[in-house]
Amino acid sequence: MEKQSILKDQTIVGSPVVHLVCLTLLMFAFWLSLSGELGAKLVSYGFVTSVVVAWICYPLLLLPNADGRRKYFVLGISPLALCGYVIWLLKEVVKANVEVVRATVRPEVRIDPKIVRFIFRADNPVAIVVLANSITLTPGTVTINVTPEGIYEVHALTKGSAAGLLNGSMQRRVADLFGEKLDFMVLKGE
Repeated sequence: MEKQSILKDQTIVGSPVVHLVCLTLLMFAFWLSLSGELGAKLVSYGFVTSVVVAWICYPLLLLPNADGRRKYFVLGISPLALCGYVIWLLKEVVKANVEVVRATVRPEVRIDPKIVRFIFRADNPVAIVVLANSITLTPGTVTINVTPEGIYEVHALTKGSAAGLLNGSMQRRVADLFGEKLDFMVLKGE
């Protein structure tokens, strides 16, 4: 793809210019944190380098949706919304840790492993990956498979972890994070 056509590409969700500016600023902040030097000459070299690298790398950070009609920028989410999601996810990780420890330490065994299946469809491919990885990060659950149709197969260690997946709260949070409409359904009898 030609660089000039990227700025005019109507299939990109969001503003390509805003994405480029954010990517440049992110790379420049990373450069500043690594350089340790704040002389005018070095800072200007770092900024120019950040602009060039952002311009070169930008097409690599555009992901098409399943039907190829739209492209999403990998870093195209609100940093504030991302911070809120990470805080919520950390709280869920702590709660799941406590549940797994209780299930393994108690004399009566409360481990009840099962495979749960649900459908979560999102247009943004990053939302699909974030949900699968968030499930795997939470102790007691592991995403086994995600099909192109949006069917998630997840191994849950306890009844509580299975119920937590099937209530749709994580799916709702991921949909909200990426500005997607929630398309979630539990698959029964599997």
